[in-house]
Amino acid sequence: MLTLEDFSRTFDRAIAAAGDGPPKQRSSTVTPLGDHSLNPGMTIPETNRPAAVLVPVVGREGEPTILLTERSADLPHHAGQVSFPGGRVEESDIDHIDTALRETEEEIGLDRRHVEVIGRLDTYFTRTGFEVTPVVGLVRPPFELTPDPVEVASVFEVPLSFVLDRSNHERHSREWQNMIRHFYVFPHPDKYIWGATAGMLVNLAELLLPVMGDGADATG
Repeated sequence: MLTLEDFSRTFDRAIAAAGDGPPKQRSSTVTPLGDHSLNPGMTIPETNRPAAVLVPVVGREGEPTILLTERSADLPHHAGQVSFPGGRVEESDIDHIDTALRETEEEIGLDRRHVEVIGRLDTYFTRTGFEVTPVVGLVRPPFELTPDPVEVASVFEVPLSFVLDRSNHERHSREWQNMIRHFYVFPHPDKYIWGATAGMLVNLAELLLPVMGDGADATG
């Protein structure tokens, strides 16, 4: 069985193999990751709004899962979309880790004492002007969630193996503002996982797979 400890060791090896410094101090890649990555003609907004999300890796029996939220249909922005818990950086936040943990507590009621931060993924730039820092944290059951109904319609988990399977990294496209835009989609049977969230999940997979033998068990 793949445990959280296995995942944590694999994550550390992946960061070391990337040659990008200790996991908790990892910087972004030289070429920024974002909505523009699959769209050569799209430029990164010059003024970005800093934000942070938590990528919660939950220690379920059999294999870890990734916890995701479905945003409320009543929200003015990104209503109904699947996302990680997180949000904008506030002046009172100590750092991006503090932002991710605070927002997670506010959105789904997951107390930060249940989260062990082990590092971060590459900064993700959205076409809407957000500069998102994905913070990776281990979550060990049991824990209780109390989602804020104003912001969160539902909370669900997907197996880590689902995220690591490259056949699930589908590239879709649609017309937006008279241009064809390309983006990642994960073929979940019940939820539409796409856009920035899917892009960050692909980033996690592309970080881990080289040190896992391209999908092999990480317990070695």
